[in-house]
Amino acid sequence: MILTRRGLMAAGTACAAIAPAAAQSRWQAACAYPDNNFHTRNLKTFLEEVAQATGVQTQIHTNGSLLPMPQIKRGVQTGQVQVGEILISAYGNEDPFFEIDGIPQLATTSGQARKLRDLARPYVEARFARQGLTVLYEVPWPPSGFYTNAPVPTVEALRGTRMRTFSVMTNRFATLLGAAPTLVQAAEIAQAFAAGIINVMVTSAQTGVDTQAWDYARVFTPIGLSRTINTVFMQRRALEALPPVQQQAIRAAAARAEARGWAMSDEAAAALQAQLASRGMTVAEPSPELLAGLATVGNAIAEEWVGRAGPDGRKALDAYRAG
Repeated sequence: MILTRRGLMAAGTACAAIAPAAAQSRWQAACAYPDNNFHTRNLKTFLEEVAQATGVQTQIHTNGSLLPMPQIKRGVQTGQVQVGEILISAYGNEDPFFEIDGIPQLATTSGQARKLRDLARPYVEARFARQGLTVLYEVPWPPSGFYTNAPVPTVEALRGTRMRTFSVMTNRFATLLGAAPTLVQAAEIAQAFAAGIINVMVTSAQTGVDTQAWDYARVFTPIGLSRTINTVFMQRRALEALPPVQQQAIRAAAARAEARGWAMSDEAAAALQAQLASRGMTVAEPSPELLAGLATVGNAIAEEWVGRAGPDGRKALDAYRAG
């Protein structure tokens, strides 16, 4: 059969309609952490799998190079980037419920963190959905510890220090300890210590390695504190613009990224503490007196948080404590 010029054009249009929409797509992704951080490595693997499955190529901007962490969520909402990764508890000023995983001494093990996140996630997904966002996967940080230049036998040893904070919850934690809270993003920690803006911080061993904590602190005291969560999400409009089969491929890649990320977090905990020690830092076992003092502070913060988070917060916290 001989096709006319118009027929050839129509056939070409039909073929273009059949071709995946993703083949012509290019996304941007923003995260706040450096390339060697396990969260960033996991995100890169996820985006590579998305590209293989859908044809969508994503340019990732790491270490806050495009957007600082407090601006990433808004950047995805407005379409400046299509994919973002945030420490969700750092958005407590927007919605107190986002702080649930940051409550001190509430969930310090992987099992506890998974249980708490399973209870909290539907609430988070509903809040994101109302803002045109889709949660893809969530991964915890390793347990946290204090970075100091002297031992911390009790909570009283922290009174009067200048403590680096990164969220509403850590601000309150520092205040109840008698420290002066100072908000510092991860990429600026080393400079803040060098300038004397801060002289203590509480964060994971991963952040300590990322910022070469051995250059500004002598002691790491692992206390558990919390397993704060990084949430990876995307603009719902960008996701729904893809054919259903490609949307499903992205969700499948996200499920793999979540499983992989939790395993990476667990593996990182011991390895990163060992790396701090190998660089000359003392990894000090927390004293019972220190842990008891932290538990008292944690319980006070949990009740304060419920007052701010409202019925959803009370429901989630009661369900977690009920076992």
